[in-house]
Parts: sequence; structure tokens; C-alpha cells
Amino acid sequence: MFSKVLSGAVMGIDAMLIEVQCDLTMGLPAFNIVGLPEKEVQESRERIRSAIKNSGYDFPAKRITVNLAPADLKKEGVGLDLPLALGILRATEQLEDKRAENLVAMGELSLNGELRSIKGTLPVALACRELGIKRMIVPEANAKEAAVVEGIEVYGVKTLAETVQFLQGERTIAPHPFEHPALSGQQKRYDVDMSEIRGQEQAKRALEIAAAGGHNVLMVGPPGSGKSMLATRLPSILPELNFEESLEVTKIYSIMGLLSGDQSLITQRAFRSPHHTISYAGMVGGGHGFPRPGEISLAHCGVLFLDELPEFERPVLETLRQPLEEREITISRAASAVTFPANFTLVAAMNPCPCGHVGDPAKRCRCSPVEIRRYRKRISGPFLDRIDLFVEVPRLSKDELMGKPAGVTSEEIRKRVVEARRVQQERFSDSRLHANAQMGIREIRKYCLLEDEAKKLLERAIDLYSLSARAYGRVLKVARTIADLDGVSQIGPAHVAEAIQYRSSLEILEGGE
Repeated sequence: MFSKVLSGAVMGIDAMLIEVQCDLTMGLPAFNIVGLPEKEVQESRERIRSAIKNSGYDFPAKRITVNLAPADLKKEGVGLDLPLALGILRATEQLEDKRAENLVAMGELSLNGELRSIKGTLPVALACRELGIKRMIVPEANAKEAAVVEGIEVYGVKTLAETVQFLQGERTIAPHPFEHPALSGQQKRYDVDMSEIRGQEQAKRALEIAAAGGHNVLMVGPPGSGKSMLATRLPSILPELNFEESLEVTKIYSIMGLLSGDQSLITQRAFRSPHHTISYAGMVGGGHGFPRPGEISLAHCGVLFLDELPEFERPVLETLRQPLEEREITISRAASAVTFPANFTLVAAMNPCPCGHVGDPAKRCRCSPVEIRRYRKRISGPFLDRIDLFVEVPRLSKDELMGKPAGVTSEEIRKRVVEARRVQQERFSDSRLHANAQMGIREIRKYCLLEDEAKKLLERAIDLYSLSARAYGRVLKVARTIADLDGVSQIGPAHVAEAIQYRSSLEILEGGE
């Protein structure tokens, strides 16, 4: 007997449908799976055998051959357990339901027939919508996640026996209701606020500019000056994720298995802060088997915070150069290449020297000039060239430490940021750009129009700081964002002066002095 059941497999952050073809013939009992199955798929044979028997069905004493089509792509994960079991039950006529040919089934089977949650349900649901498949059967724990895709009937089941009874019409299961995040109350407030930070007005201003234009920031200051506190509060002033952004971010977290049981969508901007000992694969993605997203993709549409920047391995930092420019990362393997989204705002922090106290009036620096130069040279010039804003974060004074925080709240800053982003959305309405930081040469020439005095000021800055072509473009993009925050169409000398101020301090680091 022959049968087939549809399932899904994740490839990168997207998914494709898998046709599970099952054939039973007479001969010595055997259970073979072909079609490039990975180790966990091969191991499913024992789980399926026990699950079928413990669910009250007969496991055939025949030669079983299962093909996973298309056969030229590797299949991994445990989500194929359920369709494999259903295929065997259909081939042995223990499951009589032709409707099983028009739905996608996914789930991991326990030895007693219970269904466990799996990774990657959301990408498969999106693939079903694109291909016109209207029904999905998934473990009950994954039903809420898959149901965010409108137009798909998602049925959450607990056991293999329950699935069979549902397909044969012996049990009624209502599809999980579709819940839009705007209606389900999933939007959450941040636990931190900009008003909690004492002093550091210049750093707050730099973060506001970064949030308004999607710019990258590097903060330099002694230990305890508040760099980490500032970075953790940047998501609180960013605009809220829209529905499409939420879907894209949730896809990444879904395939990594990072969604909690009651969470169907990621509705907050991500804040990722990897330790400086992180590996290349941990940062950009990769690993054994099919590549998986790294920290830069988990920070997609959010913030990637690199504390103690010079302590990161040089190759790890250099790999960030492509995603900082192209907003995505491509991981190549011998048989395939996978592209992951990586549109994040980089916030980095570092001490000015190994001990952290050079230029600190309160503590004496113990580092020699050679040690300071060597420490700063751990960050390459090309990497620094991709940072838009450099800001010094000095030690707080006694009055600032003892006084009450009296800063502007995140809500007030976010209103200004949202308005600046609205202006940019209108500006880039006929393109794929979303923020000023994403502008290329053509957009810079078109939208970064300078007043005469601003042109003269920028010319002097080019001569004084020997700005590269990339640095020149970044100054213009930052000035464009500052002008947007001020609500003016043309860039004035004050906007250019502030943008140059953030860039001129960066030139000191590049010189290593």
C-alpha cells in the first residue's frame, strides 16, 4: 500500500513543504527512511514504532520505505514524526481519510504517543498560506504560534490517537482562533526608562538620533559611567514593531525554539547582548547541519549591544562589516547558501584604555601610551568607519550621583523619534528603505541638501579630519536625521556641526591616541 502526507521543513528562516511518501511491501520487516534525512529524522523510527503501539494501533510487520520529497534537500528536526506515523497508519488502512492529503501535519512524538512542541511552526504556516493550503495540524503548544497567520485553520492536538480520531471524524476540534496583536493586548511596556538615567545628556541625545535614523553608536567612558544602562534603554525609545516586522522577527525566534508557550508573536524590539567570548558561529550564525541564525539575526529590528568591544575576537567583529552595510548575512556551505536578515542597530561600549581611567579626573590611569594604543587598535579602522555616532560618557559628578533623576521619559523621546521616522517613511515611500542610515549614494545626493553655510562647514571638516568617502556619507546621513528631528527639510549648519561633533571624536580612536 502507498500513502502520502504533507509536512514542512525549515530552510534558513523560510520553510518548504515536504511530501512524506510511505510504501509497504511484503518481505522481511524493515523501516527505511530515504530522501537525505539527518540523524534526528533517522532516530524517529523507534519513536514512531513505540508511539503507534502505545496509542492502540498495530505497527506493520512489513518492509516500510519512506521517501521525503524533494529528495535532494537535507531534512532535519523532529517535526516529521507525526506525518511519518500518519503515513504508516494510512498505508495500513488504520486511518481512512482522504482529507489528510490536503493538510500539513507537524509534531514530535513521545514514546507513549503524546505530541511535544517543535521549532519552526510559524515559517511553515507562512509557506502553507503562500501555496494555498488551508489546514495545519500541530502540537497544542504550537497552535497559538501558527494561528497568527491569517487564512490558515490551525488544529492543536495532544496525542497521535487524538489526531487519528479527528481526521476520521470521530472527534471535533475547533481551529485555534486568529489573534491580531493589536487586538490581543500583547503589546508590552518596557521595564526600564530613560528618565532613570542620571546626567549623560549628550549620550541620551546621541541615542535619540540613533533611534530616529537607525544609526550605529559607540560609547566610550570609564567603568561605572552608565554605558550599559544607556544601551539597555534604547529599545524603549524605538518605534513599536509593525505586524510584518513582528512576523519576521518571530520567524527567527520560532526556528530557534525561543518562543514561550503563551507567546505567539514577538511584539517588543529585541535587545541582544552577547558576551565577548562568543564564537563566529554564535555571532553570525552557522553550526552543524543546516545553518542557524546567530545573535545578529536575533537582534533583527532591534538592538545588538557589544559591551567591552575591544575584548571581542577580531574575526568576530570583522564579520559584522557585511551586515552593518547590507542589513543581512549570507552563510555559504558546499551545497547551499542561506541568507538571514540582520537589520539591527549596533550599540557598542568600551573603556578608553585597558584600566579604563585615561582622562578620568577622579582616578589615575596606570596604562602606558603603548598599551593604550595597542588596546584601541584591536578595533580596525574599517569597522569604526561603519559607526555613525561616537559619544564620550564621562564619570558622573557628585551632584549628579546624589541628585534625583530628572531626565525626559522614554515616552516623550519616542514621540519625537516616531515623528522623525514618519517623515522618513514618506521620503522613502517609493523604495525599500526605512531609515536614513540605510541610504546609499543616490539617496544621499537626492535627500541630503545642504544650506550654503552648512556646505562650507562640511568642507572644512573634510580637510581637518581627512574624512573618507564612507565617513563623509555617514556625516550627511546623521545630519539628515538631526534635521528630521528638528522638522526641517534642508540641512543647516547646526545640524552638520552636531553630526561632525560625533564623528570628530571617532577620529581620535582611529588614530589610537
